[in-house]
Amino acid sequence: MIKALLPHPLLAAGLFLTWLLLNGPVSAGDVVVAALAALTIPQVMRVLEPDRSGVRSPLAILRLAGYVAVDVVKSNYAVATLIMGRKRHVRRSGFIHVPLDLRNRYGLAVLAIVLTSTPGTLWVQYDRPSGRLLLHVLDLTEEDEWIELIKGRYESLLLEIFP
Repeated sequence: MIKALLPHPLLAAGLFLTWLLLNGPVSAGDVVVAALAALTIPQVMRVLEPDRSGVRSPLAILRLAGYVAVDVVKSNYAVATLIMGRKRHVRRSGFIHVPLDLRNRYGLAVLAIVLTSTPGTLWVQYDRPSGRLLLHVLDLTEEDEWIELIKGRYESLLLEIFP
């Protein structure tokens, strides 16, 4: 009976609390609306039937988070020096195609977030049948180095994390 009413209890609790936090001073009406949202939105999620994604390697998650943190700082510095004109070489931005072995949609979503949040790179398109990623790079020096960086540093860890 409870599973029918609350198919995703954590989602319901999160929605309820978020609604109350975002509405400032709590009134009886806010509690009623928060409860309605917390009861109805998980029902929609039941209909959508999202895939359950198991995570295999918590250590790989920590390594990936460390790599991303370091790469974001390095990229911020590199982009800042480019924009400020301190780097005196001809900047060549461009698009590269990266062949990916990763097919898990959650892993691809994490890769998209990582690449887009790193200054100087932007996830443009992913072709599911071929597994090719189209990536824009602000300062494209060597295409093969970028492909090796993405496949060796990010994709290999994401393949460990997502089954």
